[in-house]
Amino acid sequence: MNTLTPKQIVSELDKYIVGQDEAKKAVAVALRNRYRRMQLPEDIREEVTPKNILMVGPTGVGKTEIARRLAKLVDAPFVKVEATKFTEVGYVGRDVDSIIRDLTEAGIRLIKEQQTKNVHDLAVQAANNRIVELISHPVKKKTNPIDIILGNRPKEPELSGEEKEKLTSRREDIRRQLEAGELEDSMVEVEVEEFTPRSEIPGTDMSINDMMGGMLPKKTKLRRVTVSEARRILTAQEEDTLIDMDKVYSDAISRVEQHGIVFIDEIDKVASRGASGGRGPDVSREGVQRDILPIVEGCTVNTKYGPVRTDHILFIAAGAFHVSKVTDLIPELQGRFPVRVDLKPLTAEDYKRILTQPKNALITQYRALLGVDGVDIEFDDEALTLIAKHTYDANENGENIGARRLHTVLEQILSDIAFNAGGGDAPVITVTVNAEYVNRQLSGSVKEADLNKFIL
Repeated sequence: MNTLTPKQIVSELDKYIVGQDEAKKAVAVALRNRYRRMQLPEDIREEVTPKNILMVGPTGVGKTEIARRLAKLVDAPFVKVEATKFTEVGYVGRDVDSIIRDLTEAGIRLIKEQQTKNVHDLAVQAANNRIVELISHPVKKKTNPIDIILGNRPKEPELSGEEKEKLTSRREDIRRQLEAGELEDSMVEVEVEEFTPRSEIPGTDMSINDMMGGMLPKKTKLRRVTVSEARRILTAQEEDTLIDMDKVYSDAISRVEQHGIVFIDEIDKVASRGASGGRGPDVSREGVQRDILPIVEGCTVNTKYGPVRTDHILFIAAGAFHVSKVTDLIPELQGRFPVRVDLKPLTAEDYKRILTQPKNALITQYRALLGVDGVDIEFDDEALTLIAKHTYDANENGENIGARRLHTVLEQILSDIAFNAGGGDAPVITVTVNAEYVNRQLSGSVKEADLNKFIL
């Protein structure tokens, strides 16, 4: 994916996001610049830093979706944070550092998933071997953690030659049945780790067990499950055994430092609105900005997996800036977001395209959901136009929540159909939603335009 050109990146984003060509172009160039930077000689590579992006536009027009899809496109660690989160508990640096700790956790999950796929086949084979062993030689009692520490595992009784032959023959029969799928519903007992709530140490992202270096033995218990469920449990255990977690941690930190993406939403909510005279909430807002600044500028954040440098992490900030302006941000923070793009409000035509054009669009989702209960639902073009117009008018006359209002409108239109669908042996039926049906379902929600917002 790193070899995608900016035009190809935009083409991929077009599959999921309608419009906002300027924003797509900006993030595509930022992503390509990462590939270009990695091709440079090492002495100049360190000097080239990401050109962070500030997206300005109303809610629900695609700001978060652009950043999220961009991260998925290149398998980059991604985290979204709300800038207002840090005003709720003050503006302590530790809280802002948690952005990078969360990004590191996302990187570890990403690398571990990739490593898991690589060892999955071996893990399944090992799990099947263990299932054969469990059926032919059931667990008598669970392992005592103290016995593990002291090395006092119960010894298996010695078998005679004839007994060994019988056990081998039985295991071969069990394996044949297992491969034929004849034992999937049979019950076996497997040893699993007991769930213990994570007790974090206040002020850190570490638990008691982290501090002890994993010296505390894990409690286990026996669970009686089907063979198919046992295979899932044992495969997960074998995958954990086969994966080198030290390599996962080091690869994750490298991936975070070189390819991580942080999306800071509602950055406008921490912008100071005029001089406060050194008092009031504006002081707190400016404090949050100054705490975010070192991370965006480039610093080292200590995590329980090791230090993480933020110099080459791409930061994308976004805000509506209805009340405050971009210039209300402190100058140092403005300078760290050199690329500014304005996202346009959505039109009625945009809403219509969002309903049908993106991959797995809303209409596609609802058709799949209702198809489970034997309802083949269709929308004619006039109905789609009316839904888009109603969504646009509702946003204009009330709170503008962008494309998210389409969910509200569609739920209202399809509520009766979804409620009556299903029922076991009900035949497959085709339902066509037309303009008349849309008008009838939405008749109670049409309100007069709110003119108060135009009164000073």
